[in-house]
Amino acid sequence: MACSVKPLAVSAALVFLLSGCGVFQRPERPAWRAQAENFCLARHLVQASAYAQPARSIDGPGICGLEHPFKVSALDGGTVALNAVQTIGCPLTAALDQWVHDVVQPIAMARFGQPVVQINSMGSFSCRSIDNLRGAKLSEHAFGNAIDIGGFKLADGHSIVVVKAWTRGDDQEKAFLREAQAGACNIFNTVLAPGSDTFHYNHIHLDLAMHGQTSTGPRRICKPRPAPQLTPAPGPRDGLPDSPDIDDEIDVSSRGGATTLAGGLNAATPVAPPRAPVRQAYMPGAPMQLSPQTPARRSRGAPTRGTIDENGVFTPDEESDGADTTSSIGRRIQ
Repeated sequence: MACSVKPLAVSAALVFLLSGCGVFQRPERPAWRAQAENFCLARHLVQASAYAQPARSIDGPGICGLEHPFKVSALDGGTVALNAVQTIGCPLTAALDQWVHDVVQPIAMARFGQPVVQINSMGSFSCRSIDNLRGAKLSEHAFGNAIDIGGFKLADGHSIVVVKAWTRGDDQEKAFLREAQAGACNIFNTVLAPGSDTFHYNHIHLDLAMHGQTSTGPRRICKPRPAPQLTPAPGPRDGLPDSPDIDDEIDVSSRGGATTLAGGLNAATPVAPPRAPVRQAYMPGAPMQLSPQTPARRSRGAPTRGTIDENGVFTPDEESDGADTTSSIGRRIQ
């Protein structure tokens, strides 16, 4: 007599076997996330401070969360405040510090002559899907690996709001935002600014998602594609001319334990005494300017025309000029 097997019993046995194999175990976050956190911490890319406080690990719901979150209230050594405390991971904190220090501040100084003192965020950690769409993959925000930048505040209180200035700001504001976005594309793996899609019309999204590797490094997504900026930065604000491309050599001597620069400027840092007589900078055709500490010793007057070789040694046009070879100009090469 053949044995009959009830379908319900088969289903129960199958469930038992599959659960024993781990099919119904709780899903885990990809290993690269923990590896990135551990690497950042091991290299001390972010250190605990008054403005970057380590927090408890965040575990769930689902695979949302991160092992070593930070509560960040300021960036770049505490010099740039955030409008609100943000919960983000070590890798993102380090990347934001680099972006602010290497990209944002130099651009702000060139465009406005003053630094950024505050960055306004529109969100960081949040266990949600991409663009809050039902059925979409989890956003990098769900892992403390993304932040949305809504604007910047300068030292004089002027605010640059992305939703307004990206398209309706003045030339310098628009250039600043686009250059800040372009610089971010070299640091972050995903940069989405106004114009990338309808969801990012009012902020710049930055994250460190893993999109794969290329021969030149991690694959990066940068939208909209940065275009060359033709708007020049404003000129000097102090009314003085630009410095030359190549500065003239400045002679340095040591007197009384202080560093004396040509032109009478003194620095507090002592330097070792020079091994050879000190020469002052001399331009052919110009009268020699002696510092107050250097006595003028001339037998028949210093030469007014001559040449200076690549070692800085002055040679008069004619020996009959009566050059005093013991003066501060230095001895003429025989």
